[in-house]
Amino acid sequence: MTSAEETSLTPPPKQIGDHDSPRGFAFALTAYLLWGFLPFYMKAVAHIPASEVVAHRVIWSVPLAGIVLIWLGRTADIKVALRTPRTLAMGFLTASIISVNWGIYVWAIGAGRAVETALGYYINPLLSVLLGALLLGEKLDMLQKIALGIAFLAVCVLGYEAGGLPWVSICLALSWGFYAYFRKTLPVGPNQGFFLEVLLLTIPALGYIAYLVATGQSHFGPTGATDVLLLLGCGVVTAVPLMVYANGAKLLKLSTIGIMQYIAPTMIFLIAVFVFKEPFGVEKLLAFVLIWTALAIYSVSLFRQHRARRA
Repeated sequence: MTSAEETSLTPPPKQIGDHDSPRGFAFALTAYLLWGFLPFYMKAVAHIPASEVVAHRVIWSVPLAGIVLIWLGRTADIKVALRTPRTLAMGFLTASIISVNWGIYVWAIGAGRAVETALGYYINPLLSVLLGALLLGEKLDMLQKIALGIAFLAVCVLGYEAGGLPWVSICLALSWGFYAYFRKTLPVGPNQGFFLEVLLLTIPALGYIAYLVATGQSHFGPTGATDVLLLLGCGVVTAVPLMVYANGAKLLKLSTIGIMQYIAPTMIFLIAVFVFKEPFGVEKLLAFVLIWTALAIYSVSLFRQHRARRA
Protein backbone atom coordinates (compact mmCIF):
# COMPACT_ATOMS: atom_id res chain seq x y z
CA MET A 1 0.00 0.00 0.00
CA THR A 2 0.17 -0.02 -0.12
CA SER A 3 -3.24 -1.35 -1.08
CA ALA A 4 -2.62 -3.38 0.98
CA GLU A 5 -2.23 -1.25 4.08
CA GLU A 6 -5.88 -0.31 4.36
CA THR A 7 -7.21 -3.23 6.41
CA SER A 8 -5.08 -2.24 9.39
CA LEU A 9 -7.13 0.88 9.85
CA THR A 10 -10.57 -0.66 9.43
CA PRO A 11 -12.37 0.05 12.71
CA PRO A 12 -14.22 -2.72 14.56
CA PRO A 13 -17.71 -3.35 13.11
CA LYS A 14 -19.42 -1.34 15.82
CA GLN A 15 -17.50 1.77 14.73
CA ILE A 16 -18.49 1.51 11.09
CA GLY A 17 -21.62 3.38 10.18
CA ASP A 18 -24.91 1.79 9.15
CA HIS A 19 -25.05 4.13 6.18
CA ASP A 20 -22.60 5.63 3.72
CA SER A 21 -21.47 9.19 4.27
CA PRO A 22 -20.40 11.16 1.17
CA ARG A 23 -17.51 12.50 3.23
CA GLY A 24 -16.48 8.98 4.21
CA PHE A 25 -16.71 7.82 0.59
CA ALA A 26 -14.52 10.73 -0.54
CA PHE A 27 -11.91 9.93 2.12
CA ALA A 28 -11.82 6.22 1.30
CA LEU A 29 -11.75 6.81 -2.46
CA THR A 30 -8.86 9.26 -2.06
CA ALA A 31 -6.91 6.70 -0.02
CA TYR A 32 -7.50 3.89 -2.51
CA LEU A 33 -6.51 6.08 -5.45
CA LEU A 34 -3.30 7.07 -3.66
CA TRP A 35 -2.53 3.41 -3.02
CA GLY A 36 -3.38 2.61 -6.63
CA PHE A 37 -0.84 5.12 -7.93
CA LEU A 38 1.81 4.10 -5.36
CA PRO A 39 3.62 1.75 -7.84
CA PHE A 40 4.80 4.83 -9.77
CA TYR A 41 6.52 6.12 -6.64
CA MET A 42 7.98 2.73 -5.80
CA LYS A 43 9.28 2.47 -9.36
CA ALA A 44 11.02 5.81 -8.90
CA VAL A 45 12.93 4.44 -5.89
CA ALA A 46 13.56 1.01 -7.47
CA HIS A 47 17.29 1.73 -7.69
CA ILE A 48 17.40 2.00 -3.88
CA PRO A 49 17.42 -1.26 -1.86
CA ALA A 50 13.96 -2.13 -0.54
CA SER A 51 15.25 -2.34 3.04
CA GLU A 52 16.49 1.25 2.89
CA VAL A 53 13.20 2.45 1.41
CA VAL A 54 11.25 0.71 4.19
CA ALA A 55 13.50 2.26 6.85
CA HIS A 56 12.78 5.73 5.48
CA ARG A 57 9.06 4.95 5.21
CA VAL A 58 9.15 4.28 8.94
CA ILE A 59 11.25 7.25 10.01
CA TRP A 60 9.47 9.95 8.01
CA SER A 61 6.02 8.58 8.91
CA VAL A 62 6.65 9.28 12.60
CA PRO A 63 6.50 13.12 12.49
CA LEU A 64 3.46 13.10 10.17
CA ALA A 65 1.53 10.66 12.32
CA GLY A 66 2.61 12.56 15.45
CA ILE A 67 1.29 15.85 14.07
CA VAL A 68 -2.06 14.21 13.34
CA LEU A 69 -2.31 12.83 16.89
CA ILE A 70 -1.47 16.23 18.37
CA TRP A 71 -4.09 17.83 16.13
CA LEU A 72 -6.68 15.24 17.23
CA GLY A 73 -5.66 15.56 20.88
CA ARG A 74 -5.01 11.82 21.22
CA THR A 75 -1.43 11.80 22.49
CA ALA A 76 -2.59 10.54 25.90
CA ASP A 77 -3.46 7.19 24.29
CA ILE A 78 0.14 6.76 23.18
CA LYS A 79 1.44 7.54 26.67
CA VAL A 80 -0.81 4.82 28.09
CA ALA A 81 0.25 2.36 25.38
CA LEU A 82 3.94 2.96 26.05
CA ARG A 83 3.38 2.12 29.73
CA THR A 84 1.49 -1.10 28.96
CA PRO A 85 3.76 -4.11 28.29
CA ARG A 86 1.07 -6.15 26.51
CA THR A 87 0.21 -3.28 24.17
CA LEU A 88 3.90 -2.73 23.44
CA ALA A 89 4.39 -6.43 22.68
CA MET A 90 1.41 -6.55 20.32
CA GLY A 91 2.49 -3.29 18.72
CA PHE A 92 5.95 -4.67 18.07
CA LEU A 93 4.44 -7.84 16.56
CA THR A 94 2.15 -5.95 14.18
CA ALA A 95 4.93 -3.50 13.33
CA SER A 96 7.26 -6.38 12.45
CA ILE A 97 4.66 -8.03 10.21
CA ILE A 98 3.78 -4.82 8.37
CA SER A 99 7.46 -4.05 7.78
CA VAL A 100 7.82 -7.45 6.07
CA ASN A 101 4.77 -6.65 3.93
CA TRP A 102 6.21 -3.26 2.97
CA GLY A 103 9.57 -4.78 2.13
CA ILE A 104 8.10 -7.42 -0.20
CA TYR A 105 5.89 -4.85 -1.89
CA VAL A 106 8.70 -2.35 -2.50
CA TRP A 107 11.03 -5.07 -3.80
CA ALA A 108 8.37 -6.62 -6.06
CA ILE A 109 7.50 -3.33 -7.77
CA GLY A 110 11.15 -2.57 -8.41
CA ALA A 111 11.79 -6.10 -9.68
CA GLY A 112 9.04 -5.88 -12.29
CA ARG A 113 6.56 -8.07 -10.44
CA ALA A 114 3.73 -5.61 -9.90
CA VAL A 115 1.23 -8.06 -11.44
CA GLU A 116 2.01 -10.47 -8.60
CA THR A 117 1.49 -7.73 -6.00
CA ALA A 118 -1.93 -7.01 -7.49
CA LEU A 119 -2.83 -10.69 -7.26
CA GLY A 120 -1.67 -10.76 -3.63
CA TYR A 121 -4.01 -7.94 -2.69
CA TYR A 122 -6.86 -9.55 -4.62
CA ILE A 123 -6.31 -12.76 -2.66
CA ASN A 124 -6.13 -10.90 0.66
CA PRO A 125 -9.87 -10.60 1.47
CA LEU A 126 -10.39 -14.26 0.64
CA LEU A 127 -7.44 -15.22 2.82
CA SER A 128 -8.88 -13.13 5.65
CA VAL A 129 -12.07 -15.19 5.44
CA LEU A 130 -10.01 -18.38 5.60
CA LEU A 131 -8.00 -17.13 8.59
CA GLY A 132 -11.23 -16.22 10.34
CA ALA A 133 -12.46 -19.77 9.88
CA LEU A 134 -9.19 -21.41 10.94
CA LEU A 135 -8.18 -19.12 13.81
CA LEU A 136 -11.47 -17.70 15.08
CA GLY A 137 -13.83 -20.57 14.31
CA GLU A 138 -15.98 -18.44 12.02
CA LYS A 139 -18.33 -20.45 9.82
CA LEU A 140 -18.07 -20.18 6.06
CA ASP A 141 -21.20 -20.19 3.92
CA MET A 142 -21.32 -22.13 0.67
CA LEU A 143 -20.50 -19.11 -1.50
CA GLN A 144 -17.40 -18.36 0.56
CA LYS A 145 -16.23 -21.97 0.26
CA ILE A 146 -16.70 -21.85 -3.50
CA ALA A 147 -14.80 -18.54 -3.71
CA LEU A 148 -11.90 -19.97 -1.70
CA GLY A 149 -11.79 -23.05 -3.91
CA ILE A 150 -11.64 -20.94 -7.07
CA ALA A 151 -8.92 -18.73 -5.56
CA PHE A 152 -6.88 -21.82 -4.70
CA LEU A 153 -7.24 -22.98 -8.29
CA ALA A 154 -5.97 -19.58 -9.49
CA VAL A 155 -2.88 -19.90 -7.29
CA CYS A 156 -2.26 -23.38 -8.72
CA VAL A 157 -2.47 -21.99 -12.26
CA LEU A 158 0.10 -19.31 -11.41
CA GLY A 159 2.30 -21.88 -9.74
CA TYR A 160 2.22 -24.00 -12.88
CA GLU A 161 3.05 -20.95 -15.03
CA ALA A 162 5.95 -19.91 -12.79
CA GLY A 163 7.27 -23.39 -12.15
CA GLY A 164 6.75 -22.92 -8.41
CA LEU A 165 4.64 -21.11 -5.86
CA PRO A 166 3.82 -17.45 -6.67
CA TRP A 167 5.57 -16.51 -3.44
CA VAL A 168 5.27 -12.73 -3.86
CA SER A 169 1.46 -12.93 -4.04
CA ILE A 170 1.20 -15.49 -1.25
CA CYS A 171 3.61 -13.69 1.10
CA LEU A 172 1.88 -10.34 0.57
CA ALA A 173 -1.53 -11.87 1.24
CA LEU A 174 -0.32 -13.87 4.26
CA SER A 175 1.61 -11.01 5.86
CA TRP A 176 -1.31 -8.64 5.42
CA GLY A 177 -3.84 -11.23 6.59
CA PHE A 178 -1.91 -11.95 9.79
CA TYR A 179 -1.24 -8.25 10.30
CA ALA A 180 -4.96 -7.48 10.13
CA TYR A 181 -5.70 -10.42 12.46
CA PHE A 182 -3.23 -9.34 15.15
CA ARG A 183 -3.94 -5.64 14.64
CA LYS A 184 -7.45 -6.21 16.00
CA THR A 185 -5.92 -7.12 19.38
CA LEU A 186 -4.07 -3.80 19.62
CA PRO A 187 -6.22 -1.81 22.08
CA VAL A 188 -5.72 1.62 20.50
CA GLY A 189 -7.41 3.54 17.72
CA PRO A 190 -6.28 3.36 14.08
CA ASN A 191 -4.22 6.56 14.01
CA GLN A 192 -2.69 5.83 17.41
CA GLY A 193 -1.91 2.26 16.36
CA PHE A 194 -0.12 3.38 13.23
CA PHE A 195 1.95 5.92 15.19
CA LEU A 196 2.83 3.31 17.81
CA GLU A 197 3.96 0.86 15.13
CA VAL A 198 6.25 3.27 13.28
CA LEU A 199 7.54 4.62 16.59
CA LEU A 200 8.57 1.11 17.68
CA LEU A 201 10.25 0.54 14.32
CA THR A 202 12.16 3.82 14.50
CA ILE A 203 15.09 2.53 16.58
CA PRO A 204 15.98 -0.40 14.26
CA ALA A 205 15.32 1.81 11.22
CA LEU A 206 17.69 4.52 12.50
CA GLY A 207 20.28 1.89 13.37
CA TYR A 208 20.11 0.43 9.87
CA ILE A 209 20.41 3.83 8.21
CA ALA A 210 23.36 4.69 10.46
CA TYR A 211 25.02 1.47 9.31
CA LEU A 212 24.42 2.40 5.65
CA VAL A 213 25.91 5.85 6.21
CA ALA A 214 28.95 4.42 8.02
CA THR A 215 29.61 1.92 5.24
CA GLY A 216 29.05 4.39 2.42
CA GLN A 217 25.93 2.62 1.12
CA SER A 218 23.33 5.25 1.99
CA HIS A 219 21.35 7.02 -0.73
CA PHE A 220 20.40 9.77 1.73
CA GLY A 221 23.14 12.37 1.39
CA PRO A 222 24.18 15.68 -0.16
CA THR A 223 25.42 14.04 -3.37
CA GLY A 224 21.98 12.70 -4.29
CA ALA A 225 19.41 15.46 -3.89
CA THR A 226 16.77 13.56 -5.89
CA ASP A 227 17.17 10.44 -3.76
CA VAL A 228 16.93 12.52 -0.59
CA LEU A 229 13.63 14.03 -1.73
CA LEU A 230 12.27 10.63 -2.77
CA LEU A 231 13.20 9.07 0.57
CA LEU A 232 11.72 12.00 2.49
CA GLY A 233 8.53 11.53 0.47
CA CYS A 234 8.29 7.92 1.59
CA GLY A 235 6.78 9.13 4.84
CA VAL A 236 4.11 11.10 3.00
CA VAL A 237 3.10 8.27 0.66
CA THR A 238 2.97 5.90 3.64
CA ALA A 239 1.22 7.92 6.31
CA VAL A 240 -1.20 10.12 4.36
CA PRO A 241 -3.27 7.38 2.65
CA LEU A 242 -3.47 5.36 5.87
CA MET A 243 -4.75 8.23 7.96
CA VAL A 244 -7.11 9.49 5.25
CA TYR A 245 -8.55 5.99 5.05
CA ALA A 246 -8.87 5.80 8.83
CA ASN A 247 -11.17 8.80 8.78
CA GLY A 248 -13.22 7.44 5.89
CA ALA A 249 -13.73 3.83 6.89
CA LYS A 250 -15.65 4.69 10.06
CA LEU A 251 -18.18 6.64 7.96
CA LEU A 252 -18.91 3.78 5.53
CA LYS A 253 -20.79 0.51 5.66
CA LEU A 254 -18.72 -2.64 5.88
CA SER A 255 -20.10 -3.84 2.55
CA THR A 256 -19.03 -0.60 0.86
CA ILE A 257 -15.51 -0.95 2.23
CA GLY A 258 -15.46 -4.56 1.08
CA ILE A 259 -16.12 -3.54 -2.52
CA MET A 260 -13.90 -0.45 -2.54
CA GLN A 261 -10.85 -2.44 -1.42
CA TYR A 262 -10.57 -3.82 -4.97
CA ILE A 263 -9.86 -0.36 -6.42
CA ALA A 264 -6.15 -0.30 -5.53
CA PRO A 265 -5.18 -3.79 -6.79
CA THR A 266 -7.13 -3.15 -10.00
CA MET A 267 -5.14 0.04 -10.58
CA ILE A 268 -1.88 -1.78 -9.77
CA PHE A 269 -2.82 -4.51 -12.24
CA LEU A 270 -3.60 -2.02 -15.02
CA ILE A 271 -0.43 -0.04 -14.38
CA ALA A 272 1.68 -3.21 -14.37
CA VAL A 273 0.30 -4.49 -17.68
CA PHE A 274 -0.25 -1.30 -19.68
CA VAL A 275 2.37 1.09 -18.26
CA PHE A 276 5.17 -1.10 -16.92
CA LYS A 277 4.59 -3.60 -19.77
CA GLU A 278 5.08 -6.62 -17.52
CA PRO A 279 4.59 -10.06 -19.14
CA PHE A 280 0.96 -11.17 -19.01
CA GLY A 281 0.44 -14.49 -20.77
CA VAL A 282 -2.50 -16.85 -21.05
CA GLU A 283 -1.82 -18.50 -17.67
CA LYS A 284 -1.80 -15.19 -15.80
CA LEU A 285 -4.96 -14.13 -17.63
CA LEU A 286 -6.69 -17.36 -16.61
CA ALA A 287 -5.54 -16.92 -13.00
CA PHE A 288 -6.88 -13.37 -12.83
CA VAL A 289 -10.20 -14.38 -14.40
CA LEU A 290 -10.51 -17.06 -11.70
CA ILE A 291 -9.64 -14.54 -8.96
CA TRP A 292 -12.14 -11.99 -10.27
CA THR A 293 -14.79 -14.72 -10.37
CA ALA A 294 -13.96 -15.72 -6.80
CA LEU A 295 -14.17 -12.09 -5.65
CA ALA A 296 -17.53 -11.62 -7.38
CA ILE A 297 -18.90 -14.68 -5.56
CA TYR A 298 -17.39 -13.45 -2.30
CA SER A 299 -18.98 -10.02 -2.80
CA VAL A 300 -22.41 -11.61 -3.23
CA SER A 301 -21.87 -13.44 0.06
CA LEU A 302 -20.80 -10.18 1.70
CA PHE A 303 -23.95 -8.38 0.58
CA ARG A 304 -26.14 -11.24 1.78
CA GLN A 305 -24.54 -11.16 5.21
CA HIS A 306 -24.94 -7.39 5.40
CA ARG A 307 -28.66 -7.58 4.50
CA ALA A 308 -29.14 -10.34 7.07
CA ARG A 309 -27.55 -8.20 9.81
CA ARG A 310 -29.73 -5.22 8.90
CA ALA A 311 -32.83 -7.41 8.92
